[in-house]
Amino acid sequence: MDTSLDKADIIIVGSGHAGAQAAIGLRQAGNEESILILSREQEPPYERPPLSKDYLAGDKPFEKMLIRPADFWAERDVTLKLGVSVAEIDWMGHEVVLDDESRIGYRKLIWAGGGVARRLPCPGTELDGIHSVRTKADVDRLKAELAAGAKKAVVIGGGYIGLEAAAVLRKLGCAVTVIESLDRVLNRVAGPQLSEFYQSEHTQNGVDIRLSTAVEKIEGADGTVSAVVTDTGEEIPCDLLIVGIGIVPSVGPLIAAGASGANGVDVDAYCRTTLDDIYAIGDCAAHANPFADGAVIRLESVQNANDMAMCTARSIMGDKQPYNAVPWFWSNQYDLRLQTVGLSLGYDETVLRGNPEDRKFSVVYLKEGQVIALDCVNNTRDYAQGRKLVEARAEISPELLADTETPLKEML
Repeated sequence: MDTSLDKADIIIVGSGHAGAQAAIGLRQAGNEESILILSREQEPPYERPPLSKDYLAGDKPFEKMLIRPADFWAERDVTLKLGVSVAEIDWMGHEVVLDDESRIGYRKLIWAGGGVARRLPCPGTELDGIHSVRTKADVDRLKAELAAGAKKAVVIGGGYIGLEAAAVLRKLGCAVTVIESLDRVLNRVAGPQLSEFYQSEHTQNGVDIRLSTAVEKIEGADGTVSAVVTDTGEEIPCDLLIVGIGIVPSVGPLIAAGASGANGVDVDAYCRTTLDDIYAIGDCAAHANPFADGAVIRLESVQNANDMAMCTARSIMGDKQPYNAVPWFWSNQYDLRLQTVGLSLGYDETVLRGNPEDRKFSVVYLKEGQVIALDCVNNTRDYAQGRKLVEARAEISPELLADTETPLKEML
């Protein structure tokens, strides 16, 4: 397909996991229409989770991160138009307007725009040496500074991205300080037992963690970051700064065109926005999730991206099946593999299964007596078997759940 074309049957905006899987799913379902992927990135679709882990550490080359080999897309007659952004959507005319003001028509539009790293709301953010971990280009800049001798790092944000980056930076020999505004790491995504365990692991590995601490300003020397000043007035010197405080969903053109949405863009059970013939999937899509008791949420995960993409592909092909996938996530830090299934939102009780001192255990989350999620550290068996408990919203006594001698699969 000619990349200078002025229309395509299906346009996919975004080349992350969601956008790539939407194209793959359409071809797998037998779609033979023209498919065009528009992306602001310069590389073909690649995996994002290794960015803060193996790729930053230098353990995984970029070629191994490609979602499909580079020639896959041409072989499947999927056109990639890279280094472009969508500035406007004319949904009534079924056209997208690019940042160079060119227009491309479509029959169906799949928005998989993801998000951009949230910026710190304080003075000094224009300095060099401030990084996010969202794209290959982000991490390439970070790796270049490390190669040039940066040795003192501050990581702002004690979520998964921040802690994963901190673990890699320690492996690379950097002094690392993590600043978290809340009173524990992983506060938004896990219970206190998991937070305490990971804080202890990072501390033992030499990470200086500052909780309940806010950033007042960033100071620089010769245009480059030199220190972070906290709300207590403390000045923490650094050669580089990583900001991991979440994303801002990239949905501006959709909202401007009239799509419904507050935190992202709203979609129905088939990933349709409120605009005709426009779907939205992945990190930016706000949906009523059955594993969150129907609450409208966004999920930032590979699982959500892939499953929403397949839901959309099936819907376009006339096989409408509502999105009903069990959420799952993972995080690698040091020699710890955390696997999560379900959503712990609104839990009212936790059960510790195993001993954190053994560095192999699970935390089971209950809501009104029902199992809604598990966090499993170096415990793949519990993760695999616990999925059935989450799907069934199983009611199991805390005493039985805590019994590591009884496999979870025997509790249904």
